[in-house]
Amino acid sequence: MDTKVFKRIANRIDSYKDDMIRMQIELTAIPAIAPDSGGNGEYEKAKFLISSLYDLGFSNIREYNAPDKRVPSGIRPNIITTIPGKNRGKTVWVLTHTDVVPPGEIKLWESDPYKGYVKDGRIFGRGTEDNQQDLVASLFAVRAFIDEGITPENEIGLAFVADEETASKFGLEYLLENEKGLFKKTDTIVVPDFGSKEGNMIEVAEKSILWLCFKTTGKQCHASRPSFGKNAFSAASHLVVRLNDLHSIFDKSDPLYQPSTSTFEPTRKDANVPNINTLPGEDVFYVDSRILPEYELKDIISETRTMADEIEKKFGVSIEITAVQQAQAPPPTPHDAPVVTSLQKAVSDVYRVDASPVGIGGGTVAAFFRKEGFPVAVWSRLGQTAHQPNENCLISNMVGNAKVYTHLFLQK
Repeated sequence: MDTKVFKRIANRIDSYKDDMIRMQIELTAIPAIAPDSGGNGEYEKAKFLISSLYDLGFSNIREYNAPDKRVPSGIRPNIITTIPGKNRGKTVWVLTHTDVVPPGEIKLWESDPYKGYVKDGRIFGRGTEDNQQDLVASLFAVRAFIDEGITPENEIGLAFVADEETASKFGLEYLLENEKGLFKKTDTIVVPDFGSKEGNMIEVAEKSILWLCFKTTGKQCHASRPSFGKNAFSAASHLVVRLNDLHSIFDKSDPLYQPSTSTFEPTRKDANVPNINTLPGEDVFYVDSRILPEYELKDIISETRTMADEIEKKFGVSIEITAVQQAQAPPPTPHDAPVVTSLQKAVSDVYRVDASPVGIGGGTVAAFFRKEGFPVAVWSRLGQTAHQPNENCLISNMVGNAKVYTHLFLQK
């Protein structure tokens, strides 16, 4: 890599800081929430982004619209933009997502979550870190090449996808199913949707995901005469405790992952009866499990069913188990894959830290790439405020990550 050219582009990126902040605030003002979470999708945000790309000098912009009748526009837009490189046989991709999660409890926010503002070197607002920090960083990294008139070593591709927060059916999964030639096995693909405060982790593997819904049906009655009914809430509560034994049954450990073991966590609980003096005849709760890849999900489900059968027999209830989401983890990206070693070099030169391959429990869209055999790495330097009240991103991370992407674009 030509260090003089890198410094030239890095200086150009520094000059964009105010523009990057401005775009962050403008993006934050356009909620892009999936219909699954009560929103209207990403259409308005995508329109703004496409207009901005043209204004910033991008010319090859394509839109791949996934049909979705649940949103007013009828589509979930996915945007692709590329610029040519010296080597036309390979593309270096940075893939980010345009959708955000809902703000949650508004009272926990210091300000309107959709009115971005700057404070203490950070940009606050829903979506500023997840995933706008790296969306903006990747965009301005490419703009620097355009403004400097420099041709990168390989073609650069930026992908801005929909639906990442709710399973990617209308986002990356749609692209992989319907646009077979878009990505190549020889490409370098980076997904900046996981990271650490130091930028020293490169995610190369993910655990399997299993979300289960447990519906317990008993018999409703007056709480003063419990023998007349069957308490679904009580039975379900005993099942929650029983399910904790999954940790000791599926107890393997792998230091690549954080945490190193499989996890089985009860999370959401639906409301049952609205009053105190009625014994509930129905109860619904959910468990989020992140499981080491060596275990088959069917074995987890089978063991869970056995535990539910025991509770059914003990309390005289029936328990229905439904898989809300299940995804067996694909093979990991090799530690020595070019995308990993290229990222390690870039992170070292920009941030002066050594980045190591890790595995995580959370799911990212990288799993869809790995399932299709594409080598992909997940990396970002971020403050880990995603999905939290007062979500924010460090401006220095946004600018610094743009330089990391620039470094990747200059590598042969």
